[in-house]
Amino acid sequence: MKQRYVADLADGQAVLSLFLVCEKEIRTSARTGSSWLQLELGDRTGSISAKMWDNFADLAATFEAGDVVQIRGRAKLYNGQLELALEQIVPVAENAYDLGDFLPHTKYDVEALYASLRSAVGAAKNPWLKQLLENIVDDPAIAPRLKRAPAAMTMHHTFIGGLLEHIVSLIGLSAAVTAHYPELDPDLLLAGIVLHDVGKIDELRYAREIDYTTEGRLLGHIMLGVGMVRDRIKTIPGFPPALAVIVEHLILSHHGSHEFGSPSLPQTREAVVLHYLDDLDSKMGAMRATLEVPCAPDGWSARNPSLRRALLSAEKYLGDRGAAGSEPPGLRNKQAAAEAARKA
Repeated sequence: MKQRYVADLADGQAVLSLFLVCEKEIRTSARTGSSWLQLELGDRTGSISAKMWDNFADLAATFEAGDVVQIRGRAKLYNGQLELALEQIVPVAENAYDLGDFLPHTKYDVEALYASLRSAVGAAKNPWLKQLLENIVDDPAIAPRLKRAPAAMTMHHTFIGGLLEHIVSLIGLSAAVTAHYPELDPDLLLAGIVLHDVGKIDELRYAREIDYTTEGRLLGHIMLGVGMVRDRIKTIPGFPPALAVIVEHLILSHHGSHEFGSPSLPQTREAVVLHYLDDLDSKMGAMRATLEVPCAPDGWSARNPSLRRALLSAEKYLGDRGAAGSEPPGLRNKQAAAEAARKA
């Protein structure tokens, strides 16, 4: 059982706990010739650099990056950064820990998210699209992976359950958009939302760490997703060929441009809307992740690598100056004058 998390550590603190090995390397100083074991250890709250200076050579062969280990050591500040000086490292069996302690996880209830997805699919009016979506969402070989998969490695929703959270968020957005633009086909847009990133369940591996699979590196989630959907359509007798083309187009074009990896540009109403909703939700997810980390006193965040900019927490910057319910001074003065005149 995990005793302490990275976010709990403080300078001078003795530490005995489990951590995921994110990186592992034996380094040698060019100046002194001395070597040490350099690790990056992590859990769901963050990561921390760790060093072991003595008796590490044989020990280093007993575990690899992606393994969970129990460490004993002490936290200390070095050049202004907190790190761990390690005294002991013990590999931990897979059945002796909860992976949820080590990988970031959606804050929402996964089963509730999945129920929302199934409810939306069950409400589809188009019988072909409904059958296709149920064929995928209810597949016992797919559903568990759909519940666990992250939506990306670095861009947005980069945590266990992130893909499902992203899909359900898009379903909520689509309800408002289809009500505003009645010319949209709600079932086609729903199909695009559910299927556009389904290839992520094969593109990424997320059993003990989040990383790309070999298939993911070679093909990418768009091609993997199209292949999966095309195979499923073949199992549905009579599925209209033209509808199959439109569904595949939704997946192939959802990144919006060739520059960002779409083999095709969005060329239907639903494809255009899917691209912009996906882009909006991914950017809001990236901003949320950045702004949830404590900002500087002036409200500025660290640089967000996916958006390539620092972000401003408007509420922190405004403070009481722009608080909801506050009144401009001129209005307060007028109200005070009116109250005084009433009492006179």
